[in-house]
Amino acid sequence: MKTTGIHHVAIVCSNYEKSKSFYVEVLGFSIIKETFRSHRNSYKLDLLVGNGDRIELFSFPNPPKRVNSPEACGLRHLSFEVDNIDESVAYLKSQAVQVEEIRIDEITGKRFTFFKDPDDLPLEIYEK
Repeated sequence: MKTTGIHHVAIVCSNYEKSKSFYVEVLGFSIIKETFRSHRNSYKLDLLVGNGDRIELFSFPNPPKRVNSPEACGLRHLSFEVDNIDESVAYLKSQAVQVEEIRIDEITGKRFTFFKDPDDLPLEIYEK
């Protein structure tokens, strides 16, 4: 198999309007397309991140809770690259988003930190 990149990351949310607002208004992702699938009572929101990356935000009635352990098998976190981590942290805090202290990646020497989306999905910002 020869891949050319990651096409998208899919996220299931518990409150569609709250998560849509977070990803669009707070994080600033652009809406590509919003679709309501009546047969599933479900929304699918295609979002543009940066210059071509995509997130698909799904809503389903009564989705099961996420496993809380950060070391459990599966997706550990989703990371977004930023030019200036200090500005990004200040912005997130101005939007009432709780952000952990900035850390240094011991392997790359780059600065990063974590915050959570409305469903406690761990998100990271990582300085270029």
